[in-house]
Amino acid sequence: MNWIMLIIAGLFEVAFAFCLAKAKETTGTDMYLWYGGFLICSTISFLLLIKAVQTLPIGTAYAVWTGIGAVGTVLLGILVFKDPANFWRVFFIITLIGSIVGLKYVAH
Repeated sequence: MNWIMLIIAGLFEVAFAFCLAKAKETTGTDMYLWYGGFLICSTISFLLLIKAVQTLPIGTAYAVWTGIGAVGTVLLGILVFKDPANFWRVFFIITLIGSIVGLKYVAH
């Protein structure tokens, strides 16, 4: 169950990065709504991370959390914000995913 909470926390990390990117693109009330979404998503993400590290090793949990956030944010950038998707970028994303999966399997 704690691994599921950790994965959801990582997805909320992606969501708060998305909100920051959208806030940068907007002005006025829309910008403040996106910043509000950022605050909500970051709060949920941190609370779930706190809950997950009560039973998971902190080093593994933090690495998995940031890895999910990093991979998700890069993929979101490529798919939604039209960031470049060259060979090396995709290669290192795949390497990072392999590292996240490996950490999960070697954690006690």
